[in-house]
Amino acid sequence: MNVIELLADLQARQDEATARVGELRDQIEHLTAALAETEARLAELTTPQRVISELAPTGAEPDTPEQATTYQAIVNAFNQHPDQAFRVRELHELLGMPTDDPALNITRSRLGRLKASSPNPDEAATRNGLNALSVGV
Repeated sequence: MNVIELLADLQARQDEATARVGELRDQIEHLTAALAETEARLAELTTPQRVISELAPTGAEPDTPEQATTYQAIVNAFNQHPDQAFRVRELHELLGMPTDDPALNITRSRLGRLKASSPNPDEAATRNGLNALSVGV
C-alpha cells in the first residue's frame, strides 16, 4: 500500500467517523427533546394527583406503599403459578402472610378489587384463579 492509498483510506475512515458523530448528535438532540417533553408531561400529571389526594375523603385514602406491594405480591403469585387456583389461606401461606381471619378478609377484599379492575373481569378471574380465591378460605 502506497502513501496515497493510505491517506485515502484514512480520509474515508475519518469521513465515516464524522458522519457517525453527526448521527449520534442528532440522536442525542432528539432524545433530549423527548426527555424534556416527558418530564413536562410527568409534572402535569403530578399536580392533579396531588390535588386529588388532598381532596379525597378520609374514608377513601389512597393505597399506602405497603398495600401497593401487597397487591403486587398477590399478582406475582398468580403470574408465577398461572395454572393453579389458590384458596386465600393457601395464598397467605405462599406469601408468608398472617392466616388469621381478619387478614384473610382483607385479602378477599383486595382480590375483589383486583378482579373488578381487570379489563375483562370474568376472563381474567378465571385465568388467574381469582374465582377460587374469593370464595375459598
